Amino acid sequence: MSSKSVINDLGESEAQSSLEDFISLLKPRVMSLAVFTSVSGLILSPATLHPFLCILSIFCISLGAGASGAINMWFDRDIDKMMERTKNRPIPSRKIMAGDALGFGIILSLVSVIILGLSVNYFAAFLLALSIGFYIFVYTIWLKRRTPQNIVIGGAAGAFPPVIGWACATGDVSTFPIILFVLIFIWTPPHFWALALYKDTEYSRAKIPMLPVIKGQRKTKQQILVYSLLLFLVSLSPYYLGFSGIIYVYSSAILGAYFVYLAYKIFSSNDKNKTIYAPKLFKFSILYLYLLFLILVIDKYV
Repeated sequence: MSSKSVINDLGESEAQSSLEDFISLLKPRVMSLAVFTSVSGLILSPATLHPFLCILSIFCISLGAGASGAINMWFDRDIDKMMERTKNRPIPSRKIMAGDALGFGIILSLVSVIILGLSVNYFAAFLLALSIGFYIFVYTIWLKRRTPQNIVIGGAAGAFPPVIGWACATGDVSTFPIILFVLIFIWTPPHFWALALYKDTEYSRAKIPMLPVIKGQRKTKQQILVYSLLLFLVSLSPYYLGFSGIIYVYSSAILGAYFVYLAYKIFSSNDKNKTIYAPKLFKFSILYLYLLFLILVIDKYV
């Protein structure tokens, strides 16, 4: 499907949006990770949920994550058009009007929370509403343009999905889902700072106070290494706390060791070589999180 522009009576350009444009508003790549970790949280819980309610739970969590992305794109439309990485998003490319994106995001947010509450349980719906609100109001509106610690604090929003998945099945939260939350929370800074290292000029142009822009390359490399080491330790905790077995601990140790290796290569590299290792860590970090949660699920049934 293609998108075209038409001219209204005032001579202004209006967008004719396609289905693909609205789907792209949901940030499908980000949403897929949220969906995967929420499914993992649901499977790892000790309770069982009817298959239909499982599907409905994942659908609502997906809608909530997508709604957050749509509202984020609405608020960030001014800076998105200044960055190479985001200039082709639906709003800056005028495929979708800003007001339509905002309305779309608000409606999806309400629908996802209401359906989850009425069909599954109110506690899970509360957590979903909290995660949407945190991503929009705390990270997007308050932190992102004000502090280089935006990713550190804002990372909590992306850490909610496995907890919500767990809560859908159990109606409560215990130690294990909190560990899953902490895993994603600690993973987020090195993941995004690796991206920021080789996209620092774009963030600077858009006046977003990412760590490399405010504190410099050296400080960012140090923080990436510190958080990577911390992530390695936290990733072993499910085994030592009795929530996983030997398959998981060996696999997580191997994955974590390579994560730390890439972080160290960034730390010890010069500015030229950062363009080699920073993209590698950024891409591997995504695979790392998928594999870590997948192995936790496999370990449960082996």
